[in-house]
Amino acid sequence: MTRMSRQVGVGVIGCGYWGPNLVRNFARHDHSRVVALCDAQLERAERVASWSGVDSITDDASELIANPAVELVVVATPSGTHHQLAKAAIEAGKHVLIMKPMTTRVDQAEELVDLAAKHGVLLAVDHTFVYTGAVRKMRELVDSGELGEIFYLDSVRINLGLFQSDVNVIWDLAPHDVSIIDYVLGGQLPTEVSAIGAAHAGSRHENIAYLTMRYGPSVLAHVHVNWLAPAKIRRTIVGGSRQMLVYDDTSPSEKLLVYDRGVTISPWDDPEAIYNQLVSYRSGDMHAPRLDDREALAVEADAIIGSILNGGSVVADGASGLRTVRILEAAERSVRDGGRPAILSPEPEHKVHLTSIPIIAEAADDTVGVPRTA
Repeated sequence: MTRMSRQVGVGVIGCGYWGPNLVRNFARHDHSRVVALCDAQLERAERVASWSGVDSITDDASELIANPAVELVVVATPSGTHHQLAKAAIEAGKHVLIMKPMTTRVDQAEELVDLAAKHGVLLAVDHTFVYTGAVRKMRELVDSGELGEIFYLDSVRINLGLFQSDVNVIWDLAPHDVSIIDYVLGGQLPTEVSAIGAAHAGSRHENIAYLTMRYGPSVLAHVHVNWLAPAKIRRTIVGGSRQMLVYDDTSPSEKLLVYDRGVTISPWDDPEAIYNQLVSYRSGDMHAPRLDDREALAVEADAIIGSILNGGSVVADGASGLRTVRILEAAERSVRDGGRPAILSPEPEHKVHLTSIPIIAEAADDTVGVPRTA
């Protein structure tokens, strides 16, 4: 970050659950300054302003976007408002950081990606987990080939609540796991997505769902999300031909464990091997690799400010957000179609290859007020 020489003015729309965390991290960064806050419930913006030292507060998002001191607009509002607010900010020539999911429709996400390219501004998505030390190490291990050929990814994200009134559990929780899988696999789009879900306890929206994504001919990724579980579990398993790893975000110390375990299956064209033993099991050591323990949001803020001041990409950019929205929308189609797989076709004009982006780099629930717009 040696080229940084000034501070980026940041405006945050949404001061409910997650917005204050972004305010805190951008306020602490040496090269950014939070200059404006907005929330439909003005008293919430006032509370955040009282400890962050921000003078400009409003309940009108268009006023914040028009503020000449604001270069980066952070959209920390309910997902249904993301497209409108981000579009207005991009068209005003502002850089944008938008909470997950980027939008709730593919066409809206595509429009934002295209608009950001047209106006030459940064479009970043708060896929916070890809900035954690554990997930960055997972990507490093996959890229290095230490795990061998990747067989599967299995992710569980369950707890009791919080129920959302505007979206189902797929759009609320699955963006975290889908974005992790997308990052670890290097920005690939699955060929198909299938999902089933159910709504219980009088809810209008699915509060339990299972998603399965197929990458290429043989890699499967599975995601289980649930608002009705008695315990909080945040765990991802990656199975490879040489090693396997377990990422447990709830672990207080060893969040990532690497297992030197696997199987070797004898060729079926070897009669002697078939007669004696079909499968050989390998059980070696387990170790916990050293991880970067910086707060994920601090790493994210550093990456975004560095991109604005010095150029370059961020790992959770608009293309990443678009891929995630495409997967989630396909999952919802599959649920509505009784679990029938939804086929995805690649769109090269929106695809980026994350292997060309340096690896720089907790859950962002959008339970905040909707700011008023003009």
